[in-house]
Amino acid sequence: MKKIASIVIVSTIVSKPWRGLIASIVLTFLMLQAHGQRIDILLRNGHVIDPKNSIDTVLDVAISDGKILNIASNISSEGAAKVIDVKGMYVTPGIIDMHTHVFHGTDVDSYLANARGSLPPDGFTFRSGVTTVVDAGSSGWRNFRQFKKQTIDVARTRILAFISIVGSGMYGRLNAQDLTDMDPVLTAFMIDLYPETIIGVKKHHYRGPDFTPVERAVQAGNIADVPVMVDFGEHNPVLSLKTLFLEKLRPGDMFTHTYSYTKGREEVVDANGKVKPFVFEAQRRGIIFDVGHGGGSLIWHQVIPSIRQGFLPDVISTDLHLWSMNDGMKDMANTMSKFLNLGMSMEQVIRRSTWNPAKAIKRTDLGHLSPGAEADVAVFSIRQGDFGFLDARGRRMDGTMKLEAELTIRAGRVVWDLNAISVPRWDEEPKRY
Repeated sequence: MKKIASIVIVSTIVSKPWRGLIASIVLTFLMLQAHGQRIDILLRNGHVIDPKNSIDTVLDVAISDGKILNIASNISSEGAAKVIDVKGMYVTPGIIDMHTHVFHGTDVDSYLANARGSLPPDGFTFRSGVTTVVDAGSSGWRNFRQFKKQTIDVARTRILAFISIVGSGMYGRLNAQDLTDMDPVLTAFMIDLYPETIIGVKKHHYRGPDFTPVERAVQAGNIADVPVMVDFGEHNPVLSLKTLFLEKLRPGDMFTHTYSYTKGREEVVDANGKVKPFVFEAQRRGIIFDVGHGGGSLIWHQVIPSIRQGFLPDVISTDLHLWSMNDGMKDMANTMSKFLNLGMSMEQVIRRSTWNPAKAIKRTDLGHLSPGAEADVAVFSIRQGDFGFLDARGRRMDGTMKLEAELTIRAGRVVWDLNAISVPRWDEEPKRY
């Protein structure tokens, strides 16, 4: 701020014809200073994948003062406080998990709102390369401020949130049927109070025979100018996905649990193993298809034909909660590994775990390694071998590759180091008594 102020002061005390020239000289001086800036962390020799900037090659990444300073070949390590050799590993933007439940609390009667079913985020993020999570509607307008105070404001993980169209959030499936508590105006009002944190509206777990909760969520989204995420199903009778995609949702709205196969919800792959044509049409229209793996929402006989027929998810996410983390889902690295073994390239997987979710939630300051961006970085190795991957119905798919998060950096600080690659050996460190 002092540097910016100096430009303003110089510009105001110099006569108008010279202001532009003087400001240009000062800016040039500051840029030269920046090139000589101290490097706090230098990641050497890693294969950098940054889809936003079309980077997919071996480069160095320099971090200074919590920001990305530079990405280039053979950056000088002179004066660098910490040099980490990541040769043979992949360096990516910090992973964004766009569907989680982290409103952790102690209400024993609640499902995911201030409940043990939601998880304390820092225990489940950094170890899989995740630096940003988006809570998918655990809170509503009635209890968002509690969520913010007790979780969002104290976590090291960056937490953003979809707010439920149900005022009480995801307290329970009974509450999700209460149309009188689905208020678009109050929901939009809460979003307007916290626009840096609340990035959308969530519809979930409604079992009625109509689209009313979807319509009210979209109404709130229109008022607040944010996207809507829809968890759709459990309806009796089953409601049409084609109607949802092509008539009810707007381009930019999100359909989560894409590859689910559950009672009360039409599936995207038909009984003959074919992706339904209107699904491709919806994706072309701009509907965003989110994995939302969870404890019951990624089924091999839905996802494998989809990938083979070219219907790829737009976003890879976990639906992290108490009942998914020890089941088929595991964590974000495991979920990403499934799509890698299904034939998607590393770039395609990273794009759907960084830049695509950043665009979907309208937070394009995230999900990339541009100089000046906050230094959220993940470093992965790919283990080769014979592995088995579970879906949400207890069925195995065999694979040969598994992503493992070696290092996670959040805002320029190492927050996860699986194999201690960021620190010196014990016998290299001067003894301290």
